[in-house]
Amino acid sequence: MAAEPAGPARLVRCGQKDDLYRSGLRSGAGAALHGLAGARQWLEWRREVELLSDVAYFVLTTLSGYQTLGEEYVNIVQVDPTKKRVPSFLRRAIFVSLHTVVPYCLEKALLHLERELQAEADEDRPLQSSPALGWSSRSLIRSWIRQQAGHLTEQQKKVVLQSVHVLKQVVPLLHRLHLALFYMEGTFYHLAKRITGITYLRFGGLQGEDQSIRASYRFLGIISLFHLLLTIGVQLYSFKQRQRGRQEWKLHRNLPHQKSVTKEKAAGRHSRCTLCLEERRHTTATPCGHLFCWECIMEWCNTRTECPLCREKFHPQKLIYLRHYQL
Repeated sequence: MAAEPAGPARLVRCGQKDDLYRSGLRSGAGAALHGLAGARQWLEWRREVELLSDVAYFVLTTLSGYQTLGEEYVNIVQVDPTKKRVPSFLRRAIFVSLHTVVPYCLEKALLHLERELQAEADEDRPLQSSPALGWSSRSLIRSWIRQQAGHLTEQQKKVVLQSVHVLKQVVPLLHRLHLALFYMEGTFYHLAKRITGITYLRFGGLQGEDQSIRASYRFLGIISLFHLLLTIGVQLYSFKQRQRGRQEWKLHRNLPHQKSVTKEKAAGRHSRCTLCLEERRHTTATPCGHLFCWECIMEWCNTRTECPLCREKFHPQKLIYLRHYQL
């Protein structure tokens, strides 16, 4: 019986089955570490244990030249772009690395870089707790990041921190774009397989069995793509609102401040911003009701979308600038 390209339904079932077995392997490894080393070590090494479990799963299957349990379940085999032979060892090794190790390293690098830069930014703010406290310095990634961040100027640190936030938003959108393309094309279910060019051939089943449901997957892909574009539009609108807020601050930052300070002193009500520890300038209210300087809270929202005092989450466009506030 001639082999045919595997359809999207088989690839989805294969991915779901592999995720199920990987989840079981992760749970077993985590339970073993928890029982041997205790809850503290399990919490500290949980992500590393999950990474080792995933690497072990694919090393024992894909890298060793065998089918994964999900591929056996739907009776499909991996092939290279020529569709005439199985992928080479190098191609399979690249796939395993891109599918397991690279996402872990990228996540850790962005997390450590963000926390390192935020910790340095918070050194001059005694009332703010540094989110980097409590993290172990054992990580080679963080040690390297700390060394590189030490050579950056303040302006460069702000640019890098903003780039980190943008990248953290772009990576999930990239995965969603890839998934929408998979629904429309029905070829690459994982981004790592798209990069390495690994596809599948199926054996068994009725002739044209997968072709009958491709139209449904294409429709799902169109809906997913539309939803992705809508999400990007909302994020761009939020970004424009923040830019508009910065422009409003530049327009009003030169408003006479001494007059409002004199009125506050005459009334005997000294209001200080808990971020800069000075008299509030252009008072701005968060949705939870706390008051700060406009510039201070906008600078805070560049890195964290939460109230500095009560930690309530909010969107920067929800800030209220109190133009004639005199309390």
